[in-house]
Amino acid sequence: MEKDLIYDFGMHDGRDTAFYLAKGFRVIAVEAMPDLCEQAHERFASSIKAGTLTVLNLAVVDAPGPVTFYTNPHTVWGTVHRSWADRNATLGSPPDGEISVTGVMAQELFSRHGMPYYAKIDIEGSDRLCLEALLNFEDRPRYVSLESDKVSLRALEHEFDLLEQLGYSRFKIVAQHKVPRQRPPRPPAEGGWVQCTFGAGQSGLFGQEAPGRWLSREQAVALYRLIFARYRLVGDRIQGSTALTAKIFRRGMCKVVGTAGWYDTHAAR
Repeated sequence: MEKDLIYDFGMHDGRDTAFYLAKGFRVIAVEAMPDLCEQAHERFASSIKAGTLTVLNLAVVDAPGPVTFYTNPHTVWGTVHRSWADRNATLGSPPDGEISVTGVMAQELFSRHGMPYYAKIDIEGSDRLCLEALLNFEDRPRYVSLESDKVSLRALEHEFDLLEQLGYSRFKIVAQHKVPRQRPPRPPAEGGWVQCTFGAGQSGLFGQEAPGRWLSREQAVALYRLIFARYRLVGDRIQGSTALTAKIFRRGMCKVVGTAGWYDTHAAR
C-alpha cells in the first residue's frame, strides 16, 4: 500500500480529485467520459506534469476491451450498464447517447499503478468490480468507500459480505445529500488541512475524517434497514413521482420520517 496514493474511480468533474491533490496525495483518476477527461487534462495540467495526477479515460468492466457507455444529460449517471440506464430513465433522465469506451479490469489498474491508501469508488453499477479485484491482492487499501445499493437490501448485505472478506471490519454510513454540510477538521486527520466547501455530488471527507462513528457490520446493516424503510415510505427522490397526490403524500411522510437521500459506505481495515 502506498500511503500517499488515492484512486478516484469515477472522477466526473474532478472536484474530489482536486480535494485529494490539495491534501497532498497523489491521485489515479479513472473516468469513462472523454469530455470530462479532456477538461481534467486542462484543469490539472500542472499536477499531471508534476506526476501527482494520472487521468485515465477508461471504464471499469469485468472483461477488457471496447464497451458501450450510455451517456446521460445528468453526467454523474453515465454508465456501461443498460439496466442502470433504464433505471435512470424511470427517474426522468434517459440516456442521451451511446459511445464506445475502452474497458479495463480494476485488477490491472492496481497492478500497474500501485495499491492506494484510499479508494473512492463511484462508477454507476461497477463499484463491486473494484472490490472483487482486491481479492487478488494481499495488500489492500486501508480505506474504501462506495455508493451503497438502494434497490435491494440483500444486495447491500452482499456488499458487506465482500467487504468483510477483504478484511474491512469498521464502517461509516455517510449521507451523501448532506456532504455540503461537511467541513474539513483542523488539525487534519488525513493529509494536510484544506479550506474546502463541498458541493452537491462530491464524495466529501474520507478515512478518519469521514463524519460519524465507526460501526460494526451488524450496526451498519441495522442502520441501513432503517434507511430502506424510509426508501419504501418516501423513496430516495421526492420528485420521482409525477402524480400530485403521491407528491403530497411523500412530502407529508418526509416531515414525519425524514428524507432518505443516498449514502456511501466507508470501510476501514
